[in-house]
Amino acid sequence: MSLLILLIMAVNPYTIFDFNNTSNLQRWTIVDDVVMGGRSSGSFNITPEGHGAFSGTVSTANNGGFSSLRYSDKRIDVNGYSKVVIKLRGDGKQYQFRVKSNSSDYYSYIISFATTAEWQEIVIPLKDMYPSFRGRKLTIPNFSNDHIEEIAFLIGNKKDESFKLLIDRIELR
Repeated sequence: MSLLILLIMAVNPYTIFDFNNTSNLQRWTIVDDVVMGGRSSGSFNITPEGHGAFSGTVSTANNGGFSSLRYSDKRIDVNGYSKVVIKLRGDGKQYQFRVKSNSSDYYSYIISFATTAEWQEIVIPLKDMYPSFRGRKLTIPNFSNDHIEEIAFLIGNKKDESFKLLIDRIELR
């Protein structure tokens, strides 16, 4: 890749998703611990202000304890980008951001981030995202692939709690 193209990519972020009142949520899905007998419940919708709202309750009953929001569309080329930047407003809770290079992979690359009740930009260096499966770090290298096929948000803080995460946009920079 030429230096000029890399410079243009660094200046021009790639928008993975920019929420608004007309956003199509068809490629966004909720996956809760009910897939393994748990009782957590998440939902996703667009607020009147045009933000994506991932909210619900996490329950540790029946060995549960997580709710996730996943997005997969087309393969996203990440060559020339080094980080994901997410504009969001949280609830003071800890969340995970996850990516998969291939949607069929059994593991995800993850990183945790804390939220506040204010709008904030979460900056996630791709190289800092580590491979994990069912809460266990794997002994393979951190993310270094040239594409992403799935992104996800997950809450699973090992306690019963309600949650709400507002998402404005997700970009590569």
